[in-house]
Amino acid sequence: MASNLDSLQKILLKKAVFVDEDSFAKASLTSEQARTIKVLEKRVETLEREVDAAITAAARARSEKRQAEAAQKAAELRAQEVTKELENTTKVFELHMEELRAKQEEISKRDKEIKLLEAIIQTLGGTTDSRH
Repeated sequence: MASNLDSLQKILLKKAVFVDEDSFAKASLTSEQARTIKVLEKRVETLEREVDAAITAAARARSEKRQAEAAQKAAELRAQEVTKELENTTKVFELHMEELRAKQEEISKRDKEIKLLEAIIQTLGGTTDSRH
């Protein structure tokens, strides 16, 4: 294991770049800024996806709203049609009721006339029967 450590140390000494503290601080800052930039780029991508999703959802909501408004308008028109039909049916019903009342009055009047005629006939018949 000691020989492995020696080998590693020799490689590092050959490959290592020695810089002064100022250069190291600048390189560290640059490295940190690069990591921050990567994190921010990922955050921007995430936000862009969220914005796209929000735009899609808003478009879908607008479409659903238009459909709901159209359905509401159709329902209102149908309600108006049904109301008009009901009003017409009511008018027809009222006319039929007036006709029925008139016929009932006529029947009642004729019934009274028939009863009167029956009474006259009985009276005349009774008078005729008593003479014989």
